[in-house]
Amino acid sequence: MSEKLLVKHPIYPLFGLLSSILIIVFGLLTAKEIGCICFLGGMWLLFLAFGYWRSCLAVIPAAVVLSAILAGITYAISRDPQSTYAAVNRILAVCIAVIPGLALSPIYLVRNFSSLKLPRMLTLGMMITLTFFPLLHGEVRQVREAMKTRGAGSFFSPKIFYRAFLIPLVMRLVNISDTLALSVETRGFTKDAGEYSVYKTVQLRPADVLFLLLVAAGSVLVVVL
Repeated sequence: MSEKLLVKHPIYPLFGLLSSILIIVFGLLTAKEIGCICFLGGMWLLFLAFGYWRSCLAVIPAAVVLSAILAGITYAISRDPQSTYAAVNRILAVCIAVIPGLALSPIYLVRNFSSLKLPRMLTLGMMITLTFFPLLHGEVRQVREAMKTRGAGSFFSPKIFYRAFLIPLVMRLVNISDTLALSVETRGFTKDAGEYSVYKTVQLRPADVLFLLLVAAGSVLVVVL
C-alpha cells in the first residue's frame, strides 16, 4: 500500500482484520436486501470517522469502475435489476473491506501478531501479502519505464510484451524472492521459533473495542432488519 494512505493511529490490527471479514461475509449474505447498501455506506462512514479518510477516498474510483463494469455485465446477461443490485453490493463490500489493510503498515501487523504469539508462518504470510502488491506495482512501473527509454515499441504487441516486459519482470521478481528469503532468515523468522520479545507492542484502546462493537452491531442489524 502507499505510505500516503497510512493512518497515525490505526485500529487494533486483529480487530481491523475481523471487521473486514464481517463486512465481506454480511455484505455477501445480504447483497440482495435493500438494507445492504445502507450497511455498506454506514461501514464506509465508520471508517471515515475513525481517521481512515485517505483510504476511504482511495477506494471510491476503484469501487465506481468495478461496480459499473460488473453491473453492466450482470444486467446484460440476466436482465434482472435485483441481480444487478446484488452484484454491485458484492463488489462494494470487497472494496470497503480492504480499507483497513490499505491504511495498515505491515510492521504494525507483525508486532500485533507477534505480541499475541500467533504462529510465525501466519505472521510472515500476512506481512508478505501486504507488501507484495505494492512491490509488484513498483516493478511493473520500472519495467515499463525501461521499455520506453529503450524504445522497445508497442506494449500491446505479443512479441514485445513477452520479450521486453514479461521476461524482465519475471527475472526481477525471482531476484526479489531470493533477497526476501535471505532477509527473512537473517531477521530470525523461522517456522519453529523459540521465545522472542516484541520491541514495540501494539496496545488495545477503548476506541478499538468501540469500533469492533459498532461493526458487529451493524452486521447484526442488516440481517435483523
